[in-house]
Amino acid sequence: MQAVRDLVDALHHARPEDLPTVASRVARALGAHDIELYLVDYGQLELLPLPRETGGLGDPVRIDGTLAGRAYTTGEPVRIGDDNGDERIWMPVISGADRLGVLAAHLGPGPDLDHELRILAAAFAGIVATRRTYGDALERTRRRLPMQLAAEIIWNQLPPLTFATPDAAVAAVLEPCYDVGGDAFDYAINESVLHVAVFDAVGHGIAASALTSLAISAYRNARRCGLDLADTYRSVDKWVHAQYPADYVTAVLGELDVTTGVYRKISAGHPEELLLRGGRLVRTLTAPTALPLGLGYLGDPTPVVVDEHLEPGDALLLYTDGVVEARIDGGEQFGVERLVDCVTRALADQLHPAETMRRLVRTLLTRQQDQLQDDATALLLSWTPRGDRA
Repeated sequence: MQAVRDLVDALHHARPEDLPTVASRVARALGAHDIELYLVDYGQLELLPLPRETGGLGDPVRIDGTLAGRAYTTGEPVRIGDDNGDERIWMPVISGADRLGVLAAHLGPGPDLDHELRILAAAFAGIVATRRTYGDALERTRRRLPMQLAAEIIWNQLPPLTFATPDAAVAAVLEPCYDVGGDAFDYAINESVLHVAVFDAVGHGIAASALTSLAISAYRNARRCGLDLADTYRSVDKWVHAQYPADYVTAVLGELDVTTGVYRKISAGHPEELLLRGGRLVRTLTAPTALPLGLGYLGDPTPVVVDEHLEPGDALLLYTDGVVEARIDGGEQFGVERLVDCVTRALADQLHPAETMRRLVRTLLTRQQDQLQDDATALLLSWTPRGDRA
């Protein structure tokens, strides 16, 4: 507890770049040799250490095939000892359900500090989640490559990649993470309704990201005004057409009642969601049910809202066309069949939704030699009501 008090006291006026110094101070209070904070990069390939004021900097650690990566992907601490009796513990740093990185604690012989390190990891998670907007040190650490302005605009609009309630979870991925333009996602929980949306604006670059930003803002505005799904569609459609009369945005606007499992959606010119049950594809949902956002004036002013009754354990996969239209070996498209196979394999391994989506995007990029022709976004929405858990 003294270490926690030291941490809280030190952070009243701490800058983001002061976190390594604070971690060293906490290590001394615990009797540890050192504690180092690693943040995950945007592509979820590596864990990158925060630089120290002394100039000392550890090496980046690959997520796949390392002990630190195992802690990150499983959400459980991993330890390794040496011949001198010293021990290194990799402790996951998670804010809610959002995986931020890991703590690396170097300990000498002595009492078990697992409980204390879990508390510290949770404290650092809250600090990173709240302090990263106060300076650029944390953002610089997370970037393996320069981020293009169009991508900067989009990432500044997005919620965390992962979110969970006791009854449902959302996990999303967005690529190419340093050069994305027109794709985006959003979600929010209001009482028993979990709102989810995926957007794909026409075009590329800054023009597309500006259009997508307008669509997200209009969507949030409608949602926060308490509009129902149909009126939300009409409001976003109106604003997109008013500001960008020559362009449009395809989207899925969905609402999941986490108590009943009823999923209601409007598919605005967007690819169909995939309903997964028991580790396999059950069916695709009806799509589209309305014209793309910005083109609603051309059709029926009342969009069709489709209801789907989910069963406990069901998952819905929402995605943009850049996922399935990505060209792989020989110019063949990645396709829905490969997309389903990749996700169902991960679900069969009982991976966390966030890790399922990380593996999906790694597979997609590997098959494309890390060169996507278009933005690719996917969101996994799973429903596991508390009363139906084993």
